[in-house]
Amino acid sequence: MAEKLTLDEQLRTALPDLTRAERQLATHILSHYPVAALGSITILAKASQVSTPTVVRLAQKLGYKGYPDFQSSLRAEVEAMLVSPLTKHDRWAGGVPDTHILNRFADAVMANLQATLGQIDHAEFDAAAALLADPARHVFAMGGRITHVLADYFTSLMTVVRSEVTLLSDSSTTWPPALLDMKKGDVLLVFDIRRYENAVLQVAEMAKEQGAEIILITDRWISPASTHASHTLACHIEAPSAWDSNVSLMVLVETLLASVQSMTWSDTASRMKRLEDLYARTRFFRKYR
Repeated sequence: MAEKLTLDEQLRTALPDLTRAERQLATHILSHYPVAALGSITILAKASQVSTPTVVRLAQKLGYKGYPDFQSSLRAEVEAMLVSPLTKHDRWAGGVPDTHILNRFADAVMANLQATLGQIDHAEFDAAAALLADPARHVFAMGGRITHVLADYFTSLMTVVRSEVTLLSDSSTTWPPALLDMKKGDVLLVFDIRRYENAVLQVAEMAKEQGAEIILITDRWISPASTHASHTLACHIEAPSAWDSNVSLMVLVETLLASVQSMTWSDTASRMKRLEDLYARTRFFRKYR
């Protein structure tokens, strides 16, 4: 039996068959998913600049009795994505198949990667990479409690590719000085997956106020920080574990790095040559015998 599509997947699948107003509404929901559809029908219609009957028609086209039924399904999804690691483990462990964990985990990760690459909009990806490659823009990166390591990895490699790259510490005391130096047009790359963190949302909001362009890498349920993002790249992250998998996020990071490197190769090659000379002078790496 095929797995039931999530609401965001239902919306994306339905887009080609929607009227102009319905497509405008669906696009608004997807751009602010899932937050946009958690309020009243009046608020959603006003934010999307459509009529309330349009909201009802879209819900019915997706197979729901009306907006309350649509919203009830969405709330169930939100509840599922915010479960604690202990609850998450209990849910999948009960029906564990007999195959080895290596196979089950690898199957889940490969499915996540395939689904992620299948839904990433190429124009959106290219626009994000172009922002990161622009030498006139200072690039900042930050993540949450778990995803901070991805921001750290990104900045470690991006500093080789180009200059003016800064990692925002996971300590809140370091944010005001960093935000103080953030100029209009600078770029903040943000990582935020369920359970979404208030700190990430706050920094994204303040960076947006400073005029920064926000690039958000999140999960398929979309972090609330998306309301401040210029570009949002959503990944599939579910795995047979108490924690979500960051593999698809890592692939996205490394692909962004490869894209930026390609755009800036002339300068990047020069930087890498100088860096190798410095490594050689300091005898940083061991020589193989």
